[in-house]
Amino acid sequence: MSDRAKAVSVLATNTLAFTVCFACWMMNGVLITFLVETGTFRWTESQMGWLIGIPVLTGSLVRLPLGILTDKYGGRHVFGALMLLSAVFMYMMSWANSYAQFAWGSLGFGIVGGSFAVGIAYTSVWFSKERQGTALGIFGAGNAGSALTSMGAPFVLRYLTDHGTNIQGWRNLPKFYAASLVLMTAIFYAFTYNKKVEDGHITSLRERLAPLNNIRVWRFGLYYFLVFGGFVALAQWLIPYYVNAYLLPVTTAGLMAAIFSLPSGLVRALGGWMSDHWGARRVMYWILGACLVCSTLLIVPRMEMTLPGKGVMATVGGVVTAVNEQEIVVGEKHYAVRAMPKEWETPGAQEKVMVFPKRAFVQTPVVNAGDKVVKKQLLAAGTTVIHFQANVWIFTALVFVVGFSMGIGKAAVYRHIPDYFPTAVGVVGGVVGVIGGLGGFFCPIIFGYLLERTGIWTTTWMFFAGLAALCLIWMHLVIQRMMRKREPQLMREIEANLTN
Repeated sequence: MSDRAKAVSVLATNTLAFTVCFACWMMNGVLITFLVETGTFRWTESQMGWLIGIPVLTGSLVRLPLGILTDKYGGRHVFGALMLLSAVFMYMMSWANSYAQFAWGSLGFGIVGGSFAVGIAYTSVWFSKERQGTALGIFGAGNAGSALTSMGAPFVLRYLTDHGTNIQGWRNLPKFYAASLVLMTAIFYAFTYNKKVEDGHITSLRERLAPLNNIRVWRFGLYYFLVFGGFVALAQWLIPYYVNAYLLPVTTAGLMAAIFSLPSGLVRALGGWMSDHWGARRVMYWILGACLVCSTLLIVPRMEMTLPGKGVMATVGGVVTAVNEQEIVVGEKHYAVRAMPKEWETPGAQEKVMVFPKRAFVQTPVVNAGDKVVKKQLLAAGTTVIHFQANVWIFTALVFVVGFSMGIGKAAVYRHIPDYFPTAVGVVGGVVGVIGGLGGFFCPIIFGYLLERTGIWTTTWMFFAGLAALCLIWMHLVIQRMMRKREPQLMREIEANLTN
């Protein structure tokens, strides 16, 4: 078989294996939500955040050592061993009966998340520099495995538990995932070939880790904390978000969450092509800008606010002779009163799709017929009612844009690595993956604590808006510094034009 045919076979099998691994990695998002919603276990939001995040922590921490092992021994052996070991821990999850056991089991099977670092390094050695962006983007489409879990696992749980009549049937879900990992390992060994990076001049671990002294690696890591860590966190967090904020059942919430996670995984290949065609830096400008704008729009929660408004005051003293919804009469003086708009009183009116907040002014009489009033006395209290629906479909559309942007951004971040660190893709990709994975671990925990402290679900988007702004500012400052260093005259002319 030719090298080109081997490369295609490795890429296809690698992508399929990563899809299965990612689906397994995201299991807790559905399983933990299901167990809490059914009352099987009574855990707080922060405890749920920890259980959702623990597998992500393990998968993140093992990425750097797995990247080093892949550079040294080749991806075929490392990937295969990783899937088999993960299957063992996944099967053990079916025995969990307490919070601690769930935590330890999650810590064990979470190593399957390290498959990303292995796959990135293994894929890159099979393709030339000009095609690496597209190849890595195709491989990264395996992120869509999270959507498979979001969409499919709730229905599998319903089947395994006989629609909730046999709750203990949930224990077969980890066994199902463990079996899928074993089967995937067999397929992987049948259709892949080993190959490792040419790094004969590197003889020590210290030399392999030398690129980590470069601040650029950590900047890429921050970008990945947002686009990958944010993706992993939201792929799981959106399920309890929909259940609690929009009162959807778990199965429906899983399908809605898949609208976010499925495109985000699939468009990663598009992100690789865009990075090859237009440049990864330009693509990152678009992505960070889109995440910032959409997150800002998502900050406003579903709410109805009642605020003090303009009231009605008596201009003359006298006796109140009539009070109704339209007016208050004092002597011969008539005062108009604003009643609640009829459309607000119609049942179901507030459920119509609204894009912008809706406002109404209401004035409620505080006097009765026969009362004696004096000049400047309050006759009717004013109230301003603001209703913002945060319609679930508009919310989902914005979340879709965030997911789409993150999918492209994941490919753009990794497109930088072979250009700047061609002989250390595994190491640099590993540490960038660690930082991104830590985002997937810490974000659900942060979301849980923010929710407990404020009671506002949209604090999630406040966090993302701030993080996107930080990444965008840092990247822009670095680019400006590079331009001043390489093209000082051009930068002076640009700055002079901006000030004129």
